[in-house]
Amino acid sequence: MLIDTHCHLDASEFDGDRVAVLDEARQAGVGAFLVPAVGASNFDGVAALSALNADCRPAFGIHPMYVRQAQAADLECLRRRLAAGGAVAVGEIGLDGFVADGDMPLQARYFEAQLRLAREFDLPVVLHIRRAQDAVLKQLRRFRPRGGIAHAFNGSRQQAEAFIGLGFRLGFGGAMTYSGSTRIRDLAASLPLESIVLETDAPDIPPAWGGGQRNAPANLRRFAEVLAELRGITVDEVCVTTTRNAIDVIPGLAGITPVLLSGVSGSGR
Repeated sequence: MLIDTHCHLDASEFDGDRVAVLDEARQAGVGAFLVPAVGASNFDGVAALSALNADCRPAFGIHPMYVRQAQAADLECLRRRLAAGGAVAVGEIGLDGFVADGDMPLQARYFEAQLRLAREFDLPVVLHIRRAQDAVLKQLRRFRPRGGIAHAFNGSRQQAEAFIGLGFRLGFGGAMTYSGSTRIRDLAASLPLESIVLETDAPDIPPAWGGGQRNAPANLRRFAEVLAELRGITVDEVCVTTTRNAIDVIPGLAGITPVLLSGVSGSGR
């Protein structure tokens, strides 16, 4: 079984064929999906999707690129969601240093508030760290959440080791499939396999073979094959180890019985 540790299945890009997308992924061996929210506006969609699909698990959080649309009341909404139970992580949260007008001070305020909530409810976190690895690490050392996943990791080896030392696994996916992504591929090949989880970030970050079109969780099997080739090991070893890694760091992913053609799906955001 494979676990897609980062998949926005509630996104509008899947509104027309979500059932088929899920079933295709299941047939490709994906047995569980971690679905992170990006803001209070899609908390309901993520919750509904997870309630209707036994192999989907929700994370709730306010994405750094959505903080300008957020309000202080959204943090209280997040608190209520976490208090209600069912969430396996707080996410997707973090910092984004790529967007020129990203308002880093505002991002930092929301990030800090959500790290406090993660501590309060003893939940792991799903991190967005694009061009902000060191700033994120600084806050993790300050608040010390119980670990989690550094999504779409593309930092240095030193930064990778710092995240691992704080109890995090590193997410690898579509970017790893491009031959020109030499740093990411080198890290995927050489970091301890026990520190790696697989993800798609669907519908985003399409793979090299995707022609720039929508990414889908069924691609996860081929991502496992790419990782196996980079490391010179079997695909079975990749599947077993990355699945164990995901469950170790996000315990709420344990105990999911893979679904084969369930024919059920939630609504999009």
